[in-house]
Amino acid sequence: MAGTYDLHPIGIVRSPLVSPREAPRQAFEGAPPARVEILPEFREALDGLAAGDEVVVLTWLHQASRDVRHVHPRGDHTLPLTGVFATRSPGRPNPIGLHRVTVTAIDDGVLEVGALEAVDGTPVVDIKPVMAESIDG
Repeated sequence: MAGTYDLHPIGIVRSPLVSPREAPRQAFEGAPPARVEILPEFREALDGLAAGDEVVVLTWLHQASRDVRHVHPRGDHTLPLTGVFATRSPGRPNPIGLHRVTVTAIDDGVLEVGALEAVDGTPVVDIKPVMAESIDG
């Protein structure tokens, strides 16, 4: 099971946020709108997406620490240390960011999205649609 795996960015986040310190912990806590620039070789994979769609943008939190195993949730030292897999801490063995956003526009391989808490230059590794729950079960 041990080994390494290749992960190739498909794009990059463009945001007014330039450091992790200024980024809110969650998008709803005041993150600005952002752009997701898709690399030319992957732009055709945007076919079928449209303004108004909700998607999950998966990022590689390239400025996060990879040796963190426990944190005080939300940086609150009054809370007990908790394993990172029970939190949304950016510091973790594989710092994958998970961002649910609404697409506001698509133009020439660039997704304009609503609130996104990733900093400028964050690599994007995948985009997936948010699936509606089935009422049929």
